[in-house]
Amino acid sequence: MSFEVRTAAQGAVSIHGSIGTSEAPVLGLIFPPANRTAPEEGIAMYGESLRYVVTGLAIERMTPESFDAALARIPAAAEQLAAAGAQAIELTGTSLTFYKGEAFNQQLREQVIRASGLPATTMSNGVIEALKAVGAMHIAVATAYNEAVNARLRAFLLEHGIEPLVITGLSLEAMTDVDKVTQQDLLEFGERVRRSAPEADALLVSCGGFRTLEIIAPLEALTGTPVISSMPHGLWAGARLAGLSGAAPGYGRLLSASR
Repeated sequence: MSFEVRTAAQGAVSIHGSIGTSEAPVLGLIFPPANRTAPEEGIAMYGESLRYVVTGLAIERMTPESFDAALARIPAAAEQLAAAGAQAIELTGTSLTFYKGEAFNQQLREQVIRASGLPATTMSNGVIEALKAVGAMHIAVATAYNEAVNARLRAFLLEHGIEPLVITGLSLEAMTDVDKVTQQDLLEFGERVRRSAPEADALLVSCGGFRTLEIIAPLEALTGTPVISSMPHGLWAGARLAGLSGAAPGYGRLLSASR
């Protein structure tokens, strides 16, 4: 079930599950937009095995300037989730966490840990862990982003020894525009980007706002390569941090193979 609690001088925390009445671990999620609820992908992947407390940073655009303006709100969001019962926290938003490079990504993670007193990860950590888990070294990348953000993603991947052979974006900036991209759009877009880099050993679909869970396996069948995507594989990392295996059979190679 879902409901909301409020604490003084803070915003709403959306809660999925009955905190205090179940043995399932509780993952706190800090989302870039203000009004996200418990992730539908996570509920589909893990059912009642994982519960969520969720809050947002009120970021409206996927641009470095918008990310800069929201950074000061992250510690308070982490404190809020800890107070609401989180046992581990993930800072979501792939571009939010990679846009200033790996050292800054780790600084964000450490801020969350200090503010909450809990183990923490980021969506970018999850994406990198997933790419390495499938042995990806030379990849095709399909994103929501404009060229400036794509350039920052390229630099971030190279820091981790992963070469993007091609990065193609949809040039979206407004968070609300991400919701207009359908799963069929993403299936066709992802296949087209992967086909533009025949030597790629994996496809990365980067944007936590894209609903990709159900198209991972079809994309893998179409392209013949593993597919890693921000929200599903970010949640995979968060679930592992919370004590689960991360396995979600039926949703692509990595999620089906995790133990």
